[in-house]
Amino acid sequence: MVALLELEDERSRVRLVPDLGGAIADMDAKLSGRLAPVLRRWDGPQTGWIGVGSNILVPFSNRISGGGFYFDQGGSATFHPLHPNVENLDPFPLHGDGLLKSWQVVSHSSTDVILRLVNGEIGDFLYTAEVRYLLSSGTLNITLRVTNKGIRLPFGGGFHPWLPRYSDTRLQFNAEAVWLEDNLHLPTEQIALKDYPEWDVGSLGFLPKGLINNAFTGWDGHAKIEQKNLGLTAVITAEAPLDTAIIYSPDCHANFFCFEPVTHSVDAHNQPGQPGLVILEKGEAMILNMKIGWLPYGS
Repeated sequence: MVALLELEDERSRVRLVPDLGGAIADMDAKLSGRLAPVLRRWDGPQTGWIGVGSNILVPFSNRISGGGFYFDQGGSATFHPLHPNVENLDPFPLHGDGLLKSWQVVSHSSTDVILRLVNGEIGDFLYTAEVRYLLSSGTLNITLRVTNKGIRLPFGGGFHPWLPRYSDTRLQFNAEAVWLEDNLHLPTEQIALKDYPEWDVGSLGFLPKGLINNAFTGWDGHAKIEQKNLGLTAVITAEAPLDTAIIYSPDCHANFFCFEPVTHSVDAHNQPGQPGLVILEKGEAMILNMKIGWLPYGS
């Protein structure tokens, strides 16, 4: 049986599922005596890690190609192999191992939970992680601390919220560029958004009818999602180094889309300069912060 932890205040209710990657199971707004989903509703443990409301991504986000990556270990580039970690879903290692493991409950109150992952290990990455979920005035504050316990390596990560999608769902955020992708969902070309008017992300309403699975770089850390059908506007904010946003949705017929605040674009480990990754020596830590809140629709 998968245990749930609940946070609740006068404006919101949040459920957490430590055994499924320390994830948020779901988050609801309290609206006029009813609960309205801010994040996609959890359908139960049978859906596994992919069915939750928001995942923790650590020690990297998204895909790494080529069976691993090279990294300069003091004058010579060493290859660090990585094998696919999600069977029957992706041919590349995806989102690290944090979302596949059980996290320990360190503390729990009605509005504050701390979870810990003590056995983070994928490829040559060895690490521990601690996440704090703090509910305050209806807004969920999430702070993730990742500590390198192994050799010097480029770390990354972030968060993977799954949001409800209706015909009247409207998304707005600001970014500088977008990565296009190939049929393996690997990046091909980065294009300045000012030269790509088809994707006017700064205008409320951006969610294409077809597949979207793209990384937007130079994100300013603010996004809003108007949900007229639900009577609310969800607000996602994040602090540096979470300055890339990955958006995923199969098409307009899906009942969800993902807006993922992360440190780096897809396959950054194999890009020149490994942009967005945080180099951690043994014992050093990386801290990532995200908030999810909501406002009444139209306010």
